[in-house]
Amino acid sequence: MGLEAGQVVQELGWDDDVDESLREGIMDAIDADLVEDPVEAVDAVVLWWRDEDGDVADGLVDALRDLSRSGHIWLLTPKVGRDGHVGPTDIAEGAVTAGLTLANVANVSSHWQAQKVVRPKAGRR
Repeated sequence: MGLEAGQVVQELGWDDDVDESLREGIMDAIDADLVEDPVEAVDAVVLWWRDEDGDVADGLVDALRDLSRSGHIWLLTPKVGRDGHVGPTDIAEGAVTAGLTLANVANVSSHWQAQKVVRPKAGRR
């Protein structure tokens, strides 16, 4: 997922259905615990999102609250066929509505997929 030691990563949307081994892998990569309520801007946000959580745009806007200007969001959604799956159209529309851009997709877990979401580069339309 491109996370490095020393980065501060906020986790939102945790529930008992998340992939704990993926969480542990993230914490190993950053050599720290994930934070829920940061005291400073974070380098990345891990956002667990399910269809029943509501509008993807609302979740992404909330994830921006503590994100640094150069930071990014990893939107984690259940894979196709899993409870809570979020369709790609909903993800794409949510990102646009939140003023964000979809970057790469990562296969990170047997149950969860990850979509990197970033702020648009200045000057792009």
